[in-house]
Amino acid sequence: MSNQGETIAAIATAIVPEQGSVGIVRVSGSQAVAIAQKIFHPAGRPAWMSHRILYGQVRQPETGQWVDEGLLLLMLAPRSYTREDVVEFHCHGGMMAVQQVLQLCIAAGARLAEPGEFTLRAFLNGRLDLTQAESVADLVGARSPQAAHFALAGLQGKLAQPIRQLRSDCIDILAEIEARIDFEEDLPPLDETAITVRLQTMQTTVTQILATADRGELIRTGLKVAIVGRPNVGKSSLLNAWSRSDRAIVTPLPGTTRDVVESNLVVGGIPVQVLDTAGIRATEDVVEQIGVERSRAAAQQADLVLLTMDAAVGWTEADQEIYDQVCDRPLIIIANKIDLVGETVKSLRPNLEAQAFVTTAAAHSQGIKALEDAILQTIQAGQLQAANLDLAINQRQASALTQANQSLQQVQLTIANQLPLDFWTIDLRSAIQSLGQVLGEEVTESVLDQVFSRFCIGK
Repeated sequence: MSNQGETIAAIATAIVPEQGSVGIVRVSGSQAVAIAQKIFHPAGRPAWMSHRILYGQVRQPETGQWVDEGLLLLMLAPRSYTREDVVEFHCHGGMMAVQQVLQLCIAAGARLAEPGEFTLRAFLNGRLDLTQAESVADLVGARSPQAAHFALAGLQGKLAQPIRQLRSDCIDILAEIEARIDFEEDLPPLDETAITVRLQTMQTTVTQILATADRGELIRTGLKVAIVGRPNVGKSSLLNAWSRSDRAIVTPLPGTTRDVVESNLVVGGIPVQVLDTAGIRATEDVVEQIGVERSRAAAQQADLVLLTMDAAVGWTEADQEIYDQVCDRPLIIIANKIDLVGETVKSLRPNLEAQAFVTTAAAHSQGIKALEDAILQTIQAGQLQAANLDLAINQRQASALTQANQSLQQVQLTIANQLPLDFWTIDLRSAIQSLGQVLGEEVTESVLDQVFSRFCIGK
């Protein structure tokens, strides 16, 4: 865990050789201003005031040699991201300037920050609760507009607010019960019915929030989709039409695709990693054999398989063999090259188990919208039926809320079984603790290490 007595420094922007107009070095801690004054020389004699921008040069303290020309942003505690003194050096972009400024900061008394240590300090200093801190990481790593939307909702406290209210309600009920235990003769009897109704309402809220867990996981990690099928059924053409690019080489020759080709798309706000695989068939070509094995592996690892057939040829024994290998996965069957078919679409559809049947003409970019709709419907028919809430919880939050849900249910059973009041308090305290874990109010150091280790350095 962060040693808050130390001043930390890190590069807060991406480092790309010969690219980027601005690079930022961030410093936080009690010595941040003193370190800045050692190496930054402002033009003129401006006052070092909070939330002011100074223009000047970064120089070697010993020699006075210029290292860079730029801006210094000063943010004094508690009006900063970490609620500590924070300075930011806004340098020229690229690699050398920011790295040299960082090294000067470390030489002047700072140490290199750990991943997520700035946000960890913001959490430890009460600037953010743990749900907001996690939302910062989600926002940085967002791979779709919807993922960014949910991250911003978490950052604004849309998860913390109902959790904090639930915890407050639990504490109120616990206080009322404990008052009866200590002063039973001086107080009227408990209204068990009213308390049960309150507990049921709270459990309903927890259940609704828990229902967003699958949506959250899907939006954060994305969906892995594998396009499989016989050679020359149009898998690569389908990928190119779907991604609106020439990611895959397309020729009339079977076996052109020898390896898995990847493209990243967004479908209905959900990141989708699409894998175009080599045509699956028996072959003596050693390189093609390797591609076929990779195709089979990709299909088994995918969240959804798009089994593509040639509509002009119809369903073949080779298609059936591939189907038998992937039918244990969520599956959509695609009849491609529908523009070459004179017969009805209905006669093309094989009588097999699948989540959907879609027709496409990839060479003409036809049927892509229908394919995306089928994918979204498949998701919604499975695990994505979440509550209509403007948030999406992660696995850590879901685990704590599941425990809280079980504790609330157990309190109701305890009341129904007419057990003594002392038994009521056991599960209420457990629910309070679990809800506190979501917010970070009752959380171990190992949990914090796990949460913040997935942050980037500088954030």
